[in-house]
Amino acid sequence: MHARILRHALYHEVAERLRQLIYEHELKPGEWIDEEALAVRYGISRTPLREALKVLHAEGLVTLMPRRGCFVSELTAEDLDQIFPVMALLEGRCTYEATRRATAADVERLEALHAQLERYAAAGDVDRYYDTNYAFHEEVQRLAGNPWLQRTITEMRKLLRLVRHRQLKAPGRLQASLDEHREIMRAMRERNPEAAERHMNEHLMRQRAALAGAAATPTDGSGVRDPKTSPTQPPVHREGD
Repeated sequence: MHARILRHALYHEVAERLRQLIYEHELKPGEWIDEEALAVRYGISRTPLREALKVLHAEGLVTLMPRRGCFVSELTAEDLDQIFPVMALLEGRCTYEATRRATAADVERLEALHAQLERYAAAGDVDRYYDTNYAFHEEVQRLAGNPWLQRTITEMRKLLRLVRHRQLKAPGRLQASLDEHREIMRAMRERNPEAAERHMNEHLMRQRAALAGAAATPTDGSGVRDPKTSPTQPPVHREGD
């Protein structure tokens, strides 16, 4: 049974719940978003729901189409080819600054997260590995101490969460990701910011290569589509909705 959203809750809470539906693929890439059903599900009016959808549209997670409604976004291969090099540069720079600024206690916290990655990789637990990996990257961004850089990366990571988890399911990718993290951790441990930056940059670009190797199709629920395909068609629009 789904928890109802209280009337005093603001649209940003609605937006967060919708983000989770999208990230968990309960709302799948290309899927039409049934506003009426969601409003009933959460016990809210259409107004905060539509405001929340505007927030997600600004983040790139949904697409608003006049007279057709709102759809969960799909990233094309071309999108990923453009986004990942930018993320590699940004996260690489974060890792450079984090390595330069980190205290012994900071490195110890990263070591603890890395130890969890080792355990989850050994167990083949992709979901927990992904969540811990996400936390590791967040900690590196925090240690970099650059709020502008962190803000930019955070916004782009929201979009890449549509597909990033999937690359860990490619054959051999989980172990490869762990090996890349070992190199990043070694460079940070040795206080070598140039090497840490290089390894993080390579880590991001290998994620893109893994996604490309997965050869996603428009119907596999991956969030990657061919630019020529169209979103799922919604029901006929009714005036007054």
